[in-house]
Amino acid sequence: METKKDILIIDDDMRNIYALKAVLRSRGLTCISAGSAEEGFRLLSQPNNVGLVLMDIMMPDMDGYEAIATLRHSAHAAHLPIVAVTAQAMVGDREKCLAAGADNYISKPIDVDELLVQIQQYLSS
Repeated sequence: METKKDILIIDDDMRNIYALKAVLRSRGLTCISAGSAEEGFRLLSQPNNVGLVLMDIMMPDMDGYEAIATLRHSAHAAHLPIVAVTAQAMVGDREKCLAAGADNYISKPIDVDELLVQIQQYLSS
């Protein structure tokens, strides 16, 4: 029997977390959240069922680029797929997210159908 994986949302804006959780839960997905990269690292260092990280890029203490690079070098989370979620949608932003170690990128406002395709891709593999 396959265990259903959780999605970890790391975002400093609780409104974004609330909206993402509402949409994903309505689709039968289980989400947990962290309001900072450090909080996300703590959650991932404990026993968990996380199968995907949705990482906000623009955060005050540690931005998403640095957080993604840190996760890629951590023993407990290096294997996790990470989708960068950002309001930055300028030329080169996608490439910058991927260069930091993200597996994929989605810009805000989020196209829910596109996000669900990405989630399905990573949680089913």
